[in-house]
Amino acid sequence: MNILITGGAGFIGSHLVEKFLKEKHKVIVVDNFDSFYSTDVKISNVLESINKVELKEEISKLNNDEKLNFLSENTKTNNYRLYVEDICNLEKLKEIFKNEKIEFVINLAALAGVRPSLLRPFDYERVNIKGFLNILELCKEFKIKKLIQASSSSVYGNAKADIFTEDIRVDFPISPYAATKKSCEEFGSVYSHIYDIDIIQLRFFTVYGERQRPDLAIHKFIKKIIADEEITLYGDGNTSRDYTYIKDIINGIYKSFKYLNTHQNIYEIINLGSSREIKLIDMIKIIEDKLNKKAKIRFENKQAGDVDKTFACVDKAKKLLGYEVNTKFEDGIENFIRWYKRSF
Repeated sequence: MNILITGGAGFIGSHLVEKFLKEKHKVIVVDNFDSFYSTDVKISNVLESINKVELKEEISKLNNDEKLNFLSENTKTNNYRLYVEDICNLEKLKEIFKNEKIEFVINLAALAGVRPSLLRPFDYERVNIKGFLNILELCKEFKIKKLIQASSSSVYGNAKADIFTEDIRVDFPISPYAATKKSCEEFGSVYSHIYDIDIIQLRFFTVYGERQRPDLAIHKFIKKIIADEEITLYGDGNTSRDYTYIKDIINGIYKSFKYLNTHQNIYEIINLGSSREIKLIDMIKIIEDKLNKKAKIRFENKQAGDVDKTFACVDKAKKLLGYEVNTKFEDGIENFIRWYKRSF
């Protein structure tokens, strides 16, 4: 099957590419290598995902434009294509849909991050909402009936529920990023209803693991603790997250893919998390234990847009998809540290 994965050079996307290639599908990646974080990090993700790390040394000698051209041209196989393109460019995206005969779409492309969205709300609206609308319009035009969209636990805002189930109200996001993800859920519902597109919206809960974005807490904290640098905690350390290991997330996405291919008339919103709530201060203690090194901590006031907690109910994912949580948080941190020391 010809599968389009947007954002396929990113953290989750590169792992998903790796999974689909192992399952013998043809994968078409669209990623604009946004400067939110280093192009080199994303290039490394791509090379790891397609098992061509031997190209890294040659690419390192080139400038950024040359790197991306080289990467696109030298990673082509019968089962893999990389397009350095923006989902906001409708005409270019249409060419890709036409030329590659796309059969299934997984949209992971987005501007990520709660705090940056406070500073760039118009950019987040353009990429996350209008970019997704481009994809929906092309699914309609090319009669593509199967779509997975990456939503986020951020849509729950500061929900008062003890555990977050998919049926609780999510009408009060507290960041532009969360608002864009909620909007995408609404637009997905419209297109599914009117144009008979089977859609699953996956609400990811704080994904971590190998290749995690360098701006995210676990990556930043481990880097700074190893370097004997101070880390900053916003709030008193008692905010909590449902941290979900990357391989469990990939398992959930792939099971969603298989579910959509065997069912019709589907529009579902499904949590993918670990259903385990871990306080920020306890997360630091686990990292300290795995590194055998104490963190230097500075406490600052809680930042706007940050939610108090996330805690996923995954009963629906288990029932519909056969989703399983296989990785303990402590083991996932150990895996990440091992990858980080090998990579940096």
